[in-house]
Formats: sequence, structure tokens, C-alpha cells
Amino acid sequence: RSSWLLLAPLLTPPVPVISAPPCSLCPEGAHRFQWIRNLVPEFGISSSHVKVLSSPAEFYELLKVQIKAAKQRVVMASLYLGTGLLEQELVYCLEETLKKSLQAKGSPDLRVSILLDHTRGSRGRKNSRTMLIPLLQRFPEQVRVSLFHTPNLRGLLRLLIPERFNETIGLQHIKVYLFDDNVILSGANLSDLYFTNRQDRYVLLQDSPEIADFFTELVDAIGDVSLQLQQDDTVKMMEGMVHPYHGDKVAYCEIANRRVMEVINSARTRQELLHAKTFHSSQPGNSLLSQQGSQASGSLKPEPDTWIYPLIQMKPFGIQIDEMVTETLLTEAERDARIYLTTGYFNLTQAYMDLILGTRAEYRILLASPEVNGFFGAKGVAGAIPAAYVYIEHQFFSEVCYLQQQERVQLQEYSRAGWTFHAKGLWLYLAGSDLPCLTLIGSPNFGYRSVHRDLEAQVAIVTENKALQQQLHQEQEQLYLCSGVVSTSTFEQPNRYVKLWVKLVTPLIKNFF
Repeated sequence: RSSWLLLAPLLTPPVPVISAPPCSLCPEGAHRFQWIRNLVPEFGISSSHVKVLSSPAEFYELLKVQIKAAKQRVVMASLYLGTGLLEQELVYCLEETLKKSLQAKGSPDLRVSILLDHTRGSRGRKNSRTMLIPLLQRFPEQVRVSLFHTPNLRGLLRLLIPERFNETIGLQHIKVYLFDDNVILSGANLSDLYFTNRQDRYVLLQDSPEIADFFTELVDAIGDVSLQLQQDDTVKMMEGMVHPYHGDKVAYCEIANRRVMEVINSARTRQELLHAKTFHSSQPGNSLLSQQGSQASGSLKPEPDTWIYPLIQMKPFGIQIDEMVTETLLTEAERDARIYLTTGYFNLTQAYMDLILGTRAEYRILLASPEVNGFFGAKGVAGAIPAAYVYIEHQFFSEVCYLQQQERVQLQEYSRAGWTFHAKGLWLYLAGSDLPCLTLIGSPNFGYRSVHRDLEAQVAIVTENKALQQQLHQEQEQLYLCSGVVSTSTFEQPNRYVKLWVKLVTPLIKNFF
């Protein structure tokens, strides 16, 4: 288990790069982002259905409330489920809700689908699998637990790399928590730290059946190409499915690509038809008739003032929509626009760094100080990871200074006693505006792993509504309030000393954490 094993991942073959088609932004307000619907489904909703949460405790309580109220479906995708008392309470809530569903008249309607990562969820003797097996045993017809295994961890590599280090090759990193027609998008995992003192971001989309259907289908698609947990703690693939690490890698990735793209394209077609129908019925002469019909059926909905675009990134399967959209947003951001970008692990891809340093918008980048890095105080080689992030941060800051961009590109470090930092995403403020009209929220960290190795999903939320814009602005301000601006003197502090071996190894392994 010596540190040379960290270099084993370098044996994996490089992923082919697929170039993104050029996009350009439309001219006015929120509508300038409608080009995104050329790539993914566009969901128009009322801003009153969007609630931004601010704390881990609020997130945890909401999860419990939503599980208890669920009638038709609970769909949860996460990296892993922890093994503490708070996580056990979540499992208990699921058990009680499933029990109530069984006791209801007729056949039980409630279905529970949980998607986790295989390597992370199998770590240790007590793990995510052992937490969920009782549910599978008691409710075999209603519960499904899928464990995604990256196709890039196979053969000799899979045999050589020990537990924990095998997670560097690729993971199921999507975090979405869905209850009937309510959807929570976040970067937080299902673990006690994320329920107590690990700061993340969370947004609730209420009464949004089309968005809930989309993410249900997405999780089902990934679940279909994942290992299925059995009642005896074994795993097996669905009948006729190519195995992720025993089967042919190209065939497996092609099937996975097809399954996920079917979900994206069919939802996009549905939403386009819905949009065309809504547009037609809103034309003069049709609006009154349409309104009367809606009122008669009791389904009159307010005009959408907020649009949700799901952005998927699964480079192992050749899907890189999130990367294309993020790069276009950074490229097209105008002079005097402001972008607040945050990541718990500051390790931007070269493409993102080049765009930040070479474009015109102002950037305020929030990252973790070493003390709030999730690896701070870890044992062994992992304990050096915060120092590696300091080194990467210092290199980027030096480049900003060399290009004399300190006014336009500013780094800020999140610091909060007794807390760690895991928030990721961005807020876009158009030139001359004091409020953001767009935010990205979900699982990606803007690093090499997010772009090339892991399965990721986030949403772009675009809104014209001032109250929702204010909510997003307050969320941003609250996070940045706990930060200090990085300067040259930051790296002269004793706790910023980086050992020579860390500097030498970081360029070799930076694509794996």
C-alpha cells in the first residue's frame, strides 16, 4: 500500500477527445441562454417552485420529510451512503414509508431506486451495501439498488489497485434526490458530514413532474448498465447486459451511451412538442379557449419565468454536454459580466483555465482553504492532498499575476472553524446587473475528473424572476462571506509550505483527485 500505487492509474488508456460544436448566445436577458435547448430538454417552470437551501441540517431534514411523504417514487443517486446514525435514520424513514405503502389497499405503488458507486459503496466491512440489504430483503419487489462500476477499472489494473485508490479511476458522482414530483439537486452525498458541518449547495424543485420524470429515467438508464445488489450482498448484471469490467469495453460504453442519450433526446422531443403546443395555444384567438380548457380541468399554471436545463457529463460514454455548455458560457460571458465560480477541489481543466484567463468577464473564484479541505488531517498519502491543492492554487495565482489579471480574476478561500467545504457551481451576473440570472448547480467540480472520468449531472437554472434571482444572490453572498481574498502573502504563511515531493508528484497525479 505504498505511495507508488498512486501512479498505477496512469496505466489506463487516455480518453479520446471529442470537440464541441460552436454555439453563440442569443441577445436578450434570460432568453440569451435558449441555445442550450439545442442540446438538452428545456423545462419551463414557475420560480415559485424553486427553493434554495443553505445549510446541511436543512438538507437533511428535507430529505426525511420528503421520504416520509413519498407515495409513488423515491429515486436517490449519490456517490455513497454513509454508515452512521443519521444515515441509519434515513434508511429507517425509507423502511417506514415502504411499510405504509404495503399496508395500503391494493398493490403497493411506491418504488425505491438507489444508485451508488460500486467502489466507494463497497469500501470497508460496513458500507453502503450492508446499510441497504435489509431493505432489499424486506421489500424485494419495491426496492432496487444499482452500483455503477466504471468500465475503465478492469483487468490487471483492477487487481493491483487497493481499496480507496481504486476510486481514482472513475466514479458515479451524480447527486440527485427525488420524491414523487419534487427534485433536490445538490453536490452533497448521503453521509453524516453532509448533514452537519460540510458546506454544500442544494436546490429544491417542487411539483415539477417533467423534471422528476427526466431524472428518474436518467437514473434508471445508468442503473440498467450497473451491477444490481442482491439480498445476499452479491452483485450481478441485468439479463443480457454487457459486464462493465469483464465484458467488451467498447460494446459496454456504446450501450451506455445509447441508453443515456435516449433519455436526453426523448425528453428533448417531448419538451419541444409541449413548447410548440403552448406557443400555438397562446396565439391570439387561442389564448381564451386554452385558458378556459385549463380552468375547466383545474390545471391552470402560471407562465414560466424560470427554465431548467439538465447538463450531463459522462466522458467514458462519449457524452460531454456539461463541458460544452460550461465552456460556451465562459467563452461568451461579456465584458463587465461577473462570474462567481466555486469548487471544493480547485483543480480546473486546462480548457477552463485558459477561458478564465483569456476572456473578458470578471471572475470571483471561491475554493477551500487547506483547513476546510475534505482531506485535511487524513492519514498516509491522502494527508498530502490539501498541500497538492495549495500547489495547484499557487500556480494558477502566479499565472494570474504574470498576466496582470489580478483585478479581473480574484481567488477567495473559504474558511470556517469546525467545517469543511464542498460547494460547487457558478452564478452569472450580466453586465450592469446586481443579481444573477443563471446558476449551475449539481455534482461537477470543473476539474479533470469531472470532465473526463466520472459520471456527473448538474442543472442550469435560468430565471427572469427577481425574487428567485435574489435567493440565488443571497446564497452566493452567504458562501463568499466566509472567505478571504488570496494574495501573494497567502502563500508565505507557514501552513502553505508544500514539500518538494508533493510538488514533483502533483503534475503526475493531479488528474486523479
